[in-house]
Amino acid sequence: MSRAVMSGRAAGPGLGRLEVVEPTDTVTELMAALISPVLRRRDQRRRAEQYVRGLLSVDGRKSVRRIASSVGGGAAEQGLHHFVAHSTWEWNATRERLARHVQGVMPPQAWVVQPVSIPKVGVHSVGVHRRFVPHLGQADSGQQAFGVWFAAEDMSVPVSWRLHLPGDWVHDEEHRRRADIPDSVVEETLEECASASVLGAVLGWRVPRVPVVMSAAGPDAGGTMQRHRAAGQPLLLRISGTTGLTVADPSMPGHGAGRVSAHRIAASVRALRRPVGWPVPGGAPGETGRSLVVAARVVLPAPGPRASRADAGQPTGLLLAEWHDPDGPPAGFWLTEMADTPVPALVRLARLAERVAGDFATLGDRVGLRDFEGRSFTGWHRHVTLASIAYAAIALGGRDPWPGPEGLGGPGPSVGFGAPVGLSEPTGPGRVEALFAPTG
Repeated sequence: MSRAVMSGRAAGPGLGRLEVVEPTDTVTELMAALISPVLRRRDQRRRAEQYVRGLLSVDGRKSVRRIASSVGGGAAEQGLHHFVAHSTWEWNATRERLARHVQGVMPPQAWVVQPVSIPKVGVHSVGVHRRFVPHLGQADSGQQAFGVWFAAEDMSVPVSWRLHLPGDWVHDEEHRRRADIPDSVVEETLEECASASVLGAVLGWRVPRVPVVMSAAGPDAGGTMQRHRAAGQPLLLRISGTTGLTVADPSMPGHGAGRVSAHRIAASVRALRRPVGWPVPGGAPGETGRSLVVAARVVLPAPGPRASRADAGQPTGLLLAEWHDPDGPPAGFWLTEMADTPVPALVRLARLAERVAGDFATLGDRVGLRDFEGRSFTGWHRHVTLASIAYAAIALGGRDPWPGPEGLGGPGPSVGFGAPVGLSEPTGPGRVEALFAPTG
């Protein structure tokens, strides 16, 4: 089996080398497992394989013209363009098969939602609008999407996508017609879009119920928590230090004071921090990192911009604060209802977001996830679906073959994360020791 190897340092703290493997046999396996059952026509299956192989072989931007030149010359360009932009094949069925394929090779530990910003010149690509881009520190023109990765500590693969459409695109009939936007697409906030990107897969596919790991896409952390709670889906949500929360533990400073910032809560229990070790995402086998973490019992905020009195009757959960520098400010804050899960296991889940970010930085442009040049909504979805298959071909290369849907035995059980720790159990230092109980 031939292997082309590329290595690099992925984005994010503590990420190590990522080996990128491209076995051509894996593409053949993926085509048979994912495409053949969905595309009945031989010419469509051929074009799907040409497109995926082109994404893997073309250097630089993955335009249809360049892909066609690499796999069949100019004569293939029109057919490939029609296959992606105007064909009727169903991308969601292909994505579900991809998720189940990945499940059979790499049992996932979490779904990780990764925001993807796609810069664009011009105004005609579906969903293009001016928005503030945090990592640029300024407004820019482009598309905003959310990818959903099946993630484990040693690998991650994107399996689903959702493109955010601002109100101008949803409510303008001419925009909808030109961009081929289905009637079912409605206006969403960024937070609603981020949640829907993963909940649609969790609720609609035969896949494991593993936790979701994501960053809050806006200020309404309570709304995001409620959407996932209503779906019965465990969530570990990265939040801002300015997020207002109500202290639930009577023994803690700030109890009875209403909402206070996550940063202030963490500062009040800073002396109770404990060291937690974790595998370095993308690092060498056995390479570990360490951070200081504290967990505080809080009331999960009510949805919307409400005062703390609206939190009455809300369930309780955990606020995690993590320090990479013992003398500096916290590196991150996380909110979860998974209070039965020991803190070290939650920290390992949080590291999966770095795993995905690092893999995306290394592989995303390698397979052209952001390179669709067409203008249609349906074309964009077919492109990112095929690019996800190309991504999987690299990530899964060299692993054991998939046993097939019959070998998977259905979606599999939910994944647990250690012995329960009741929230009504002891408070104060004893409570902290219980939260940091070993995971086995």
